[in-house]
Amino acid sequence: MASEVAMAGQREPTQKEIRLVIAASSAGTIFEWYDFFIYGTLASLIGAAFFPSENETLQLLLVWAGFAIGFGFRPLGAILFGYLGDKLGRKYTFLVTVTLMGIATAGVGLIPGAASIGIAAPVIVILLRIIQGLALGGEYGGAAIYVAEHAPREKRGFYTSFIQASVAGGFVLSIAVVLSCRFLIPPEEFAAWGWRVPFLLSIVLLAISLWMRLKLSESPVFRAMKEAGKMSGNPFTESFTYPGNKKRIFVALFGITGGLTTIWYTAFFSGLSFLRGPMRVDELTVEILVFIAGLVAMSFYLFVGKWSDRVGRKKPIIIGNILILVLLFPCFWALGHLANPGLWDSAKSAPVQVAGQQCSTDPFADLVGSTPSDCGKILEALTASGVPYDVVEAEELRVTVGGTELPVAKTLSASSADRKRALESSLMAHGYDFADRQPSTLALAGIVGVLMVLGALSAMNYGSVAALLAEMFPAKIRYSSMSIPYHIGAGYFGGFLPLIAGYIVARSGDVYAGLWYTWIFVFIALLVGWWGIPNDPEAALDEGRQKP
Repeated sequence: MASEVAMAGQREPTQKEIRLVIAASSAGTIFEWYDFFIYGTLASLIGAAFFPSENETLQLLLVWAGFAIGFGFRPLGAILFGYLGDKLGRKYTFLVTVTLMGIATAGVGLIPGAASIGIAAPVIVILLRIIQGLALGGEYGGAAIYVAEHAPREKRGFYTSFIQASVAGGFVLSIAVVLSCRFLIPPEEFAAWGWRVPFLLSIVLLAISLWMRLKLSESPVFRAMKEAGKMSGNPFTESFTYPGNKKRIFVALFGITGGLTTIWYTAFFSGLSFLRGPMRVDELTVEILVFIAGLVAMSFYLFVGKWSDRVGRKKPIIIGNILILVLLFPCFWALGHLANPGLWDSAKSAPVQVAGQQCSTDPFADLVGSTPSDCGKILEALTASGVPYDVVEAEELRVTVGGTELPVAKTLSASSADRKRALESSLMAHGYDFADRQPSTLALAGIVGVLMVLGALSAMNYGSVAALLAEMFPAKIRYSSMSIPYHIGAGYFGGFLPLIAGYIVARSGDVYAGLWYTWIFVFIALLVGWWGIPNDPEAALDEGRQKP
């Protein structure tokens, strides 16, 4: 880092050079995460184009499965590009990753839909998601380390927090581009072909990113190591053999990234999906709300990064985890009551009860050719409609609302979509409203406020992490050592969250049940982080070096 640069006899970067480093690295990171997140932002249209199914729940879960596959390959990208970054340099490695990401993203916009080329469409989409995952596995570590190795110690948290904010910036940019397209392209045409425009735009973003990053020089710490002949022989192997590094990787995985990635995806993607899914808020309205909240939340990352320069890296993370455990469920309860109070009023005044045998549902049953029970078909339709329900065992299938039995026998042989419509029609007679919601101005302000709270909770965990992880690991294996745990945590714990949380909701029928996935990972992160995150990572690393 800055101290390592001085010890190696390298010139300290000027303020002008550091500003260029931050600007170019942050812009590239925004564009690369935009490429990755645009898939999730357009989940419903991606499902209709590439994963069509009569079962709406299954269609959405297949989209999230494709989302998760990209994340699943991030650790492999971290190993590959981490190795190259420690051997060949920080700059050229993340030039390769941003190029791969831009090409793969544009490719998604060019693939014909499943209606044209059948099963080949989702297969190609998944292959491109794999390329995106590999590229992203090398991007974050390269950008974070590059900035950290230019920054003076007393400002490292603040300077690297721009990289952290850029991750949120990629999500905000994806929302902004989608909103712009919706305003410029009629709804029918946007659903038919206009959704491809945000993917194709990645070619322009790629050109800008390459132009900016080609203006950069190599990291001074890497140059110093190379000139001194202190390069690692095998960065991947040394990441697990360097003294004390196994503990550092364990703490980085379970005490840092496991918590920060799950709350990040809960705050942004689960919030987005929750509002426009079971809460039935108008899709355009949701995107505007999330855009505003996400844009404001970007400043929180900078605040936390700067705060960590004064109080240390550990304190914001621990305080943030405690607040998440306390506030996570209340925040989503508040979102539900603000977005669609009528749904909860109806559920209280006219509760739905399903009685029967084999009352469980598996959203993936259609894929394996199994047939759900009659009771399971009803539960599937209620879950897709966002209707809370209670289940009791009984000899015969009965569905009651407020004690009144509904006629469901004729719907059992219907398609999933027709069954859902029939049940909604019956429930509407008992006060349920399934029209798209347009909350009041006061409620909209409240929703933005809650989303900003979730963004702030994410920032507490995320704002100082680039500096923390860079400081925890020795320079010669830093790219590999921090990228591996980060992308395992982000790739598996965070990236699979929409799929697993969605599956939990589909099985339980409780729209809040998926939050337990986040809560458990944050609880584990609190315990491991409290135990293992050093108050002064650089001092702890220096102490480890001095031990025989």
